[in-house]
Amino acid sequence: MSTHAPERPKAQQPELPAADRARLEKAVSLPRARFLMGLPVAVIVLIWSFNGAQFNFAKLGEGAVNMGEFLSRLFPPDFSKFGKIVELLIETFQMAVVGTVLGAVLSLLVAFAASSNISPKWLYYPARWIMNVIRSVPDLVFALMFVSAVGLGPFAGILAMTLGSLGSIGKVFAEAMESVDRGPMVAMQAVGASKRQVIQYGVLPQAAPLLVSYTLLLFEGNVRGATILGLVGAGGIGLELTTAMRMYDYGHLSAIIICIIVLVTAIDQGSALIRKKIT
Repeated sequence: MSTHAPERPKAQQPELPAADRARLEKAVSLPRARFLMGLPVAVIVLIWSFNGAQFNFAKLGEGAVNMGEFLSRLFPPDFSKFGKIVELLIETFQMAVVGTVLGAVLSLLVAFAASSNISPKWLYYPARWIMNVIRSVPDLVFALMFVSAVGLGPFAGILAMTLGSLGSIGKVFAEAMESVDRGPMVAMQAVGASKRQVIQYGVLPQAAPLLVSYTLLLFEGNVRGATILGLVGAGGIGLELTTAMRMYDYGHLSAIIICIIVLVTAIDQGSALIRKKIT
């Protein structure tokens, strides 16, 4: 008489639905014929763009000597005006903080109107059109406009950064909201939740990590952008940078560039730590 316990039947593996199977197979399938046909078109467009833009590797090689000569003039850096550089960098940082906060808040409001899953069509298309128009205008143009309106100084730069954010980060915010799972939204609507409740509890919690990440990216961009806006007198260290270039003060120019690199690197590392905490 056998003392072994009877063998348990093996658990049956669940069947994969046909739709999921097709989706997984599609992800590893070979490129379709239309994709292969589009490759020659892409190559032609790329060659046409290189020719139209007058991109020339030979000319770049010939100019390498001049670039090396320019870089050699930047050394040694002159930190005799280090106090002034730090003061202007702090002003640049402050401009980026204020511009980022205002730009992120306004971009979030516009993003609600520009999200197809929560906004009616009569509001969605005008919001998208406005963001396209703003995104098409360079920030330097906004800076010149605000300099003529409020005068020279960081206030004009902050206004330029805020308005420029609506076109760039507003679009990204809207796409982050559109990419959320519609399941919780449908469930809340089924039990009679209002539009505000759907957005507050169904959309924002899902999109929050992306919104924070994009806001940090906006802040990094505003720090770099503030150095450019200073070229037209909109505050920050950009004006000092331009003055050093015009005066051929290469030592001072080198010191400014090094300090900007240190600031941007510190901000990038801080942003990376914050992103790591929220993801």
